[in-house]
Amino acid sequence: MDTWQILHIPDNPPIAPDQQPTVDVIASLIDPKFANTLVRRLNQISPLENLRHVKRVKKKFVEGGKTQLSVILCLASENGNQLESMQNDVQELMNSYKLSPFITKVCKYAALSKEEWEEQCKLWPTSYHPPTYNIDGITGFSEEDSQSVFRFMKYAIQLAKSSDNLVVNAAVIVDPSVKQVITTACDQTCSSYSPTNKITLETSCCEKLEAFISHSDSDGVLNHQTVHSNSFPDKSKQLCTGVSCLYPWQWADQQSDMSSCYWHPLRHAAIVAIESSAARDRYLFPSLGKIQDKSFEMDNMQSSSAGSPAKRQKTNSTNVHSDDNLTNGEGSSSLSARPYLCTGFDMYLVWEPCIMCAMALVHQRIRRIFFAFPNPDAGALGSVHRLQGETSLNHHYAVFRVLVPQQIFSREG
Repeated sequence: MDTWQILHIPDNPPIAPDQQPTVDVIASLIDPKFANTLVRRLNQISPLENLRHVKRVKKKFVEGGKTQLSVILCLASENGNQLESMQNDVQELMNSYKLSPFITKVCKYAALSKEEWEEQCKLWPTSYHPPTYNIDGITGFSEEDSQSVFRFMKYAIQLAKSSDNLVVNAAVIVDPSVKQVITTACDQTCSSYSPTNKITLETSCCEKLEAFISHSDSDGVLNHQTVHSNSFPDKSKQLCTGVSCLYPWQWADQQSDMSSCYWHPLRHAAIVAIESSAARDRYLFPSLGKIQDKSFEMDNMQSSSAGSPAKRQKTNSTNVHSDDNLTNGEGSSSLSARPYLCTGFDMYLVWEPCIMCAMALVHQRIRRIFFAFPNPDAGALGSVHRLQGETSLNHHYAVFRVLVPQQIFSREG
């Protein structure tokens, strides 16, 4: 592909248009001249509360140019005698207009795509509203927002470099309210990477990533909906063995003592970035003790959801980077309050995170996650699992995949 794109990864996996769940309803043919009266009365005595996407009336053109109308009377009972279980008001209406009821099926859930909607209408007409990505208060992307997302993702890809001739994962934490980078990190799973030292970035990863992409689909990207465990050819696996989230059990399968590299199970890029963000906060707020931290935590508990980033203070410091040139922001204003964890921040990852990293980002109250490439064997945000749709969690973030153009992997990109 030649252009950047942002795709939302929904909370629930997509359903094939022809395999959508259905429910039974009781309907009847009606005389068109009684349609308005019947619909108004049915909406009063038998509202379709859980089927608001389903249209009450179905129109069909028959031979001779005539219009045939059918109306949904009520939901069918799950018991055997659906018609006998109708409420009295519906039965009286049916008798008054001499209706002949029949049972038919309608789609249970609203369509999430035009393809789903077209398939639904084959059973019974429904309404379709294209998604606007207004997810828990997170609005869609303006042109300016999109360009900002693309710049940060390009920056993350540039960081995915290794001094061990491997492709690694890179993480960038961003404060979207001021479009500034809070911290960056790369995988530090191998013993040759010191947790206290930043990974050297001299070795270019352009050729390695380009080789990986050459084994992807025809568009230069891996499709998160169709990728399988065998999607990585041997060459790509060799290139990407340094990506900890792709191989979270690499540390347990390490080679014999002859190997000079010991794999650490926790030093994934997202985890290292979280640690770096916490260290940054401690450096910027040295005067805050444990008592103040606890008080601040209690004050911010109510603002931990993905839709409440405005309750945290905007942060500017000499240690953050501007969106325009990704260099130190000299002369920025001082901070007025310590942020609560990573509330309201965005996370950019080159590869889709594993379950451990995705759960750590839940605890950190990350607002949005952007990743470029899917994780076919251990992905937690669409490829294998969908942690963002786990209702039992006390925080949910929105997840997006950034489709990257092929030219980003050229030396000039």
